[in-house]
Amino acid sequence: MGLLNKLDDPYYGGGIILGKVEDILNWGRSKSDWYLQFGLACCAIEFMAVNASHFDFMRFGCIPRTSPRQADFIIISGTVTFKMAERIKKLYEQMAEPKYVISMGSCANSGGPYWEHGYHVLKGVDRIIPVDVYVPGCPPRPEALEEGMMRLQEKINKQAIFNKRKRIAEEEQKELLITN
Repeated sequence: MGLLNKLDDPYYGGGIILGKVEDILNWGRSKSDWYLQFGLACCAIEFMAVNASHFDFMRFGCIPRTSPRQADFIIISGTVTFKMAERIKKLYEQMAEPKYVISMGSCANSGGPYWEHGYHVLKGVDRIIPVDVYVPGCPPRPEALEEGMMRLQEKINKQAIFNKRKRIAEEEQKELLITN
């Protein structure tokens, strides 16, 4: 009954939460991420286990989306071929800002066992799009992907929201000065 009493009287026991607006917004953004899963090989099979009831990826606030326009981050899992690289880049460009990428497995991280003799394999997805979190393994265990998700949430929690517009405006001014 102690918890219920605190909910009824928020002033009893320190029910007031103080913080910067930016911190509260980042907390909300990090706890409600929508993802686009781009499964290409055996890592995609391991990803299915993460969404099963034993690991329950949704407890992190992660909800699968089918459109890149609705996704906050994309999970690239498996061997990225040159033919698929164009599609991944196009999907990444369709995502709204801020956008994040999780590279899952050795093949997505660095080409995996195919990088040396595979003429058709990209030597890591970070050659075409920026990657925020790398999840190692061949294939990685579901616990490793959950750890990667927690790392992404930490990164989102520490981002500057309001200073971003100021930085973008300064960068645009520099570009104008350079072109003139």
